[in-house]
Amino acid sequence: MTTKTARPEHPTYVHGYSDTEARRLGDQADTLVELLHADTAYPAGSRVLEAGCGVGAQTVHLLAASPGVLLTAADLSAESLAQARARVAEQAPAADVVWHHGDLHRLPFPDGAFDHVFLCFVLEHLPDPAAGLAALRRVLRPGGTITVIEGDHGSAFFHPETPAARRTVDHLVRLQADGGGDGLLGRRLHPLLTAAGFTGVTVRPRTVYADGGRPALAEGFTLRTFVAMVEAVRAEALAAGLTTPEDFDQGIADLRRTAGPEGTFHYTFFKAVAVNP
Repeated sequence: MTTKTARPEHPTYVHGYSDTEARRLGDQADTLVELLHADTAYPAGSRVLEAGCGVGAQTVHLLAASPGVLLTAADLSAESLAQARARVAEQAPAADVVWHHGDLHRLPFPDGAFDHVFLCFVLEHLPDPAAGLAALRRVLRPGGTITVIEGDHGSAFFHPETPAARRTVDHLVRLQADGGGDGLLGRRLHPLLTAAGFTGVTVRPRTVYADGGRPALAEGFTLRTFVAMVEAVRAEALAAGLTTPEDFDQGIADLRRTAGPEGTFHYTFFKAVAVNP
C-alpha cells in the first residue's frame, strides 16, 4: 500500500529563478510570439489580468498586440515581478500596467473586475489547477474571456531519438510532478475549463516543428527553449537519484543533436479560449 502526501499549496517552480531561466523565458516568448499570440488582441480600454506574469516575457507581447489596454500583471514571485517591470519599462514604456505581488488564488480584486484574463504556462505549476481557474473566474466579469496556453512535454518527439534523451525529458516531467505540478497539463485544458464552469471552450493545438531547413527555429526553440529547460534540472535530477551524471549528460548531448542539420524536433502547445457565462 502506498500513501499520498499532501501536495504543497505553492509547489516548487521546477525551472528555478536564475538569470539563465529568465533569458530562456524571453527566448521562448520571442521565438513563439506568432505561434502563440498572433490571434490574441484586446480592445483599447479593456481591463486585462495577466495571472502569473513571471519575468514579463509574455507581458511585452500582450501589450504590443493590444495597445491601450489596462493591464494588471500579477505574480507570486517578487523577484520575477521586478524583472517584469524592468522588461516592460524597457520595451513598452508607454504601457499602462498595474503590478500586483500575490497569489492568484487570493486576488484582492472585486468580483468581475476584469474583462479578460490571460495566463501562459501557469496552470502546469499549480497543485490544483481547477482551484486556480475558479479563483480567476471570480474576478472575470460575466461574458468576459479567459485565454490559457500550456505545453505538454509528452508531445515532444524528435530525431534522432535515443533512450538517454527520452529519459532526460522524463526526469523533468517526474520532478515537476514531485514538486506539485504537471508537465503534461496541455492535454487537460478542455476538461479543466469546463469543470471550472467556463462555457464555449475551444482548444487548439499549436505545433512547433524544427528541422534542418528551419535553423532559426531549431536554435530558438529546440536548443534555447526546450533543451535549456531540460538541462536546467540536472542538479535536481541527480539529487533525487533519478539518474547519473553520465546518463543525464548523454541525454542532453543527444537532445542537442536533434537541432542539427540532420535532426528534427516536434512539440505541441495548447491554447484555450473560454467565456465566463
